[in-house]
Amino acid sequence: MIRILETEKINTGLFVDFKRHQQVTKCWRKIYDKWVIVDNPFTEDWSKEQYEYLVKCLRNTILTGGIVFGAFQDQRMVGFTSVEAKHFGSRKQYMELSSIHVSEESRGSGIGRGLIECAKGWAKEHGAEKLYISAHSSIESQAFYKAVGCKEAEEYSRSHVEKEPCDCQLELAV
Repeated sequence: MIRILETEKINTGLFVDFKRHQQVTKCWRKIYDKWVIVDNPFTEDWSKEQYEYLVKCLRNTILTGGIVFGAFQDQRMVGFTSVEAKHFGSRKQYMELSSIHVSEESRGSGIGRGLIECAKGWAKEHGAEKLYISAHSSIESQAFYKAVGCKEAEEYSRSHVEKEPCDCQLELAV
């Protein structure tokens, strides 16, 4: 079940059983204007401090007019996504999908697709043409984004590229 999260419900306890673990072996990189897959082995795991920072970010999203959706199974959150309220781009066509994560054991079950649909619907209701996603470049993450219809962003957000230079800059029509 996917539902809208309220500020007061977002705390570190919400993430107590959430597994942001990913064993990455290969990533996409844009080299001389061509996308290639490169070896880049590392393990992605969030620390207690990263979850505390995440809670602050998600609360801020809501306080600044955006939205956070949570996916739950048996009262346990297994996925979430957030959309920022601010429009940007040359025609103000974008709203940022600032996060989307599914707990490791629940990946591949359709939860991510459901969260994307909720985010798209909310962004469309709020006047966006597209979601902008500065996305993890792992081959697995990029396969998900491609499967839900993302493509390379027509316009790159300079601030996103500077913050995460290895991310893939994507867009998704709403």
